Amino acid sequence: MSDVSHKTVLSGIQPTGDIHFGNYFGAIKNWEKLQAQYKCYYSVVDYHAMTMPFTPSVLRNNTWEIVINLLAIGINPENLFIQSLVPEHAELTWIFNCYCSYGQLMRMTQFKDKTSQLKEGQKDDYISVALLDYPVLQAADVLIYKADLVPVGKDQEQHLELTRDIAQRFNFQVGKEYFSLPEPLFTETPKIRSTADPSRKMSKSAGEKHYINLFADETTIRRQIKSAVTDTGQNPGTSMAEGVQNLFELIKASENVQAYDALLQNYHQGSLKYVDLKEATADSLIATNAPFLQKKSELVANKKQIKDEIKSSSAAIRRVAQETLKEVKELVGLLNVKY
Repeated sequence: MSDVSHKTVLSGIQPTGDIHFGNYFGAIKNWEKLQAQYKCYYSVVDYHAMTMPFTPSVLRNNTWEIVINLLAIGINPENLFIQSLVPEHAELTWIFNCYCSYGQLMRMTQFKDKTSQLKEGQKDDYISVALLDYPVLQAADVLIYKADLVPVGKDQEQHLELTRDIAQRFNFQVGKEYFSLPEPLFTETPKIRSTADPSRKMSKSAGEKHYINLFADETTIRRQIKSAVTDTGQNPGTSMAEGVQNLFELIKASENVQAYDALLQNYHQGSLKYVDLKEATADSLIATNAPFLQKKSELVANKKQIKDEIKSSSAAIRRVAQETLKEVKELVGLLNVKY
């Protein structure tokens, strides 16, 4: 049995705005815990954020904002880096493009989904090549650190399978088992839905009312939860309404066990009051984000130091990427420069 502490985990997050409670409970909370078990690389993937329409100044500001947010949540600075500070990702992507077929990329369901979003929101039919090619960049993100495990949701499983395909084709072409095949790291994640429309998941792309910022103040959280949809027309007694279920899920994910158990008992007894459920939900979310708000205020006060620290961690992590790229270039017959 292998020592899990010797295994490497890789994951990334796009700097596209606020981290919401769905992001936190669904992924980032688990990132913080994984650090105690594995060697972890967590990337702010600003190259990926360029695949959709963007503003340069906003991209830069969002990159540093999400760095601070991740540190406030508990990500260790030595595990965190900014993707564009490791340009080897982009160079390895070009090499991997030569080991990936056009047909494979065209079958990516997220490409189809995102192109549909773009066509609905703009007058012209401009779709960047990067949007088609970003799964290859994801493969480079993973394989350049020879990651063993990648935390993924079911919607990203197809991309990880492409990463494995590229690694296998590369190994076959160079005649050497150079890359090991990364495995998905599935963990139990709560299905957090929009409090405004519980038929859809909590998401920034759907608009502000469809997500709750992880760093929102108490007043904002209480206001959003107070207006949360509960019943949506189901017949009483048949099954728990999606909106009610979502509020219970938020309490459970916040680890407010006492409130969850008591309110669930009331629900089964038919005595649940939605005002009590909403109040408990708001209390749970406020208790969850209170330490993050405190930590963030400390980090913002030392923003220059934080930037220097992340530039330093990115440089250290880059050395790992440089070594992999050097070996890859030798295997495929390309020339290397001295670093």
